[in-house]
Amino acid sequence: MKYGESTFDVLYLVFAILTGIVILIKHRNKNDVLMGTAALVLGLGDSFHLVPRVLNYFIDKDFTWYLGFGKLVTSITMTIFYILVFLLYKCVYNKDDKNTKNVGITICILAAMRIALCLAPGNNWFTGEGSMLWGVIRNLPFIVIGGIVVYLYFKVRKEDKYLGRLWLYTTLSFLFYIPVAIFAPLLPILGMLMLPKTVCYILMLISFIRKEQKDG
Repeated sequence: MKYGESTFDVLYLVFAILTGIVILIKHRNKNDVLMGTAALVLGLGDSFHLVPRVLNYFIDKDFTWYLGFGKLVTSITMTIFYILVFLLYKCVYNKDDKNTKNVGITICILAAMRIALCLAPGNNWFTGEGSMLWGVIRNLPFIVIGGIVVYLYFKVRKEDKYLGRLWLYTTLSFLFYIPVAIFAPLLPILGMLMLPKTVCYILMLISFIRKEQKDG
């Protein structure tokens, strides 16, 4: 198991980071900048958690602090990732009306709440003693952000075949993520759901690649 999961994690990180770098190098417009930045934020942010996780399999050392710090960083970078995905929606579909601006303000407020809650001491990131209560509290604004992104992309799903399934990949990623974020302290086996969640991210990155190639 450790070899299979470790290989998957490393390949995912390399793919995400290289995707971001390549799109940014080749960028031709603001859409590409947003997609490339989103891919980099995703890959670099997840590396803080996945690298210690991989090392934990092969090195006889207590990685509790590093894994906790990685989860904290990833919680924040995932939030930033979905802000960028929202900005991509605005840019690709030329949404600059008052309603969309209000939605953007709402997402920023929710993101600030999410980050502040992630930084709260009650999360016990560095001790490995996860709290179900704090798992619920810190993820409520994040789930709302995800719901908003899903709704926006669902409305325009037929307007762009390259990004048309982002609503589906986002929905599935949250369905896999929520049980882990809330119940993993009680049932660690739920952590396996992070693998299909990561597959959803890979599919989102492939959508970015296809969109960049189409625009090129």
